[in-house]
Amino acid sequence: MIKTRFAPSPTGQLHVGSLRTALYAYLFARKNNGVFILRVEDTDQKREVEGAMESLIKILNYFGLEYDEGPRYGLECGKLKEKGENGPYIQSQRTEIYRKHVEILLEKGHAYKCFCTKERLDEMRDNQRANKQAPMYDRKCCDLPESEVKAKIDAGETFIIRQKIPYEIIKFKDLIRGNVQFDGKIIDDQVLMKADGFPTYHLANVVDDHLMEITHVIRGEEWLPSTPKHIALYKSFGWHAPDFAHIPLLLNADKSKLSKRQGDVAVEEYMKKGYIKEAILNFIVFLGWNPGQGEEREVFTLKELEEIFSLEKVHKGGAVFNVEKLDWFNWQWQKEMYNTEFRQKASELDPQVTIEESKRGPVFTFSDEEKTSEFQKLKAQYLLEIADIPENDHDQELLLRALFSIEDKILKESKDTYENIKFFFELPEYDKELLTHEKMRVDLKEAKASLEAAQKDLAKLETWTLNSLKQTLLKTVETLEVKNGQVLWPLRAALTGMQFSPGAFESAWTLGKEESIKRINIAIEKI
Repeated sequence: MIKTRFAPSPTGQLHVGSLRTALYAYLFARKNNGVFILRVEDTDQKREVEGAMESLIKILNYFGLEYDEGPRYGLECGKLKEKGENGPYIQSQRTEIYRKHVEILLEKGHAYKCFCTKERLDEMRDNQRANKQAPMYDRKCCDLPESEVKAKIDAGETFIIRQKIPYEIIKFKDLIRGNVQFDGKIIDDQVLMKADGFPTYHLANVVDDHLMEITHVIRGEEWLPSTPKHIALYKSFGWHAPDFAHIPLLLNADKSKLSKRQGDVAVEEYMKKGYIKEAILNFIVFLGWNPGQGEEREVFTLKELEEIFSLEKVHKGGAVFNVEKLDWFNWQWQKEMYNTEFRQKASELDPQVTIEESKRGPVFTFSDEEKTSEFQKLKAQYLLEIADIPENDHDQELLLRALFSIEDKILKESKDTYENIKFFFELPEYDKELLTHEKMRVDLKEAKASLEAAQKDLAKLETWTLNSLKQTLLKTVETLEVKNGQVLWPLRAALTGMQFSPGAFESAWTLGKEESIKRINIAIEKI
């Protein structure tokens, strides 16, 4: 059975890269009907931040990344509990396990006690740098006689335990990067056990992955140089190593490694900013992966990702963390949630409603105009709640219609709402050239003819709805024997006085018959 794990350190807020690692490990396990484990690597007690472990557990739960084994909080006074038979799942509670295993390595000659002081190590590294050598331990304590080791311990000298890296070529196949090899002669004899009796990441990680039966280790590219050390440890213990998959780095726009110096990197910060959790996951999964050819969609539910995710589609190159793309995903999910809610409301309002799906979203056709109007008001009321509108004595009916006309923009960015609708309340001053369009071949003469024809047809219109407006104006186009844009462009410009605004149908419907005809006449007088 496939087993993956997410093994964060509780040293602060959860990094977006760590959430991506958790997501990939979770998706790979779920896709293969496997097991996903949470293990907290808190052996570096000096860097541990109070409350960090509780926070990361809550975040995983919030995003729906449910793990099968690991620490969790129960209902009884919020006490920490565990699920699974391979615990404890918090490394600081497993120190005896690590000590037993480091003794095995010492007995087999795959590790040794190092008594070098910090001062000596610093001097050694300074000399190596001066000689343009890679800083690494010189193995001064590697072959100390047992009697000398005993004498130093009896004298009270402190020591750490180092791994004795074999001087051989260490090869492995990474599931993302293919065949990889390292020369043991240029790999440092890493520390396995610190002087305080706590293991380092390297020892604890290997021992735990083996005892917890992890089959696939999915982690960041930065851990690739550590992998030969870990493979050597597996070999020293006589264990079978898991498969490794090193996912690409997250990069800033300038291709440097993602850091808080150029923006927020903590998951909590994006949660505080109001990003939808589905949008965050959707964005993060695409940072280094895509579903491949034949799948043009970018918006997926977590359940859908569980079905299509594969490590084969993970990229080798670094992935740029583009906040604009995150904003786009948030917009898409905002629309999806909005549309889902109003599909339900439409069915409740009118059981006979027809709902057709289009690229822009669902199109609702109600059994009568009264229900259409009521539905539009429901939508507008919702938009009013999320839009940033300054308090003023606006015509409430006009305001609601204006909001409805730019619903997509409000869902994308609510803070600019008033700037996008204020022309509905007061027609801005504009140059008559706005009524023309060179590419559409609309000059002032043609604009005037189109506006006069539209004004005449609209004046006759008795029922002022989006549908009746569309039918009437398209009839105007047909009568004039011109293209749609040659009527709709000058009409939209006349109604809004803006280069960019809602379309002619939406603008006329929003303004109402009297105001629309008034604005068309103003435009005709300008020419």
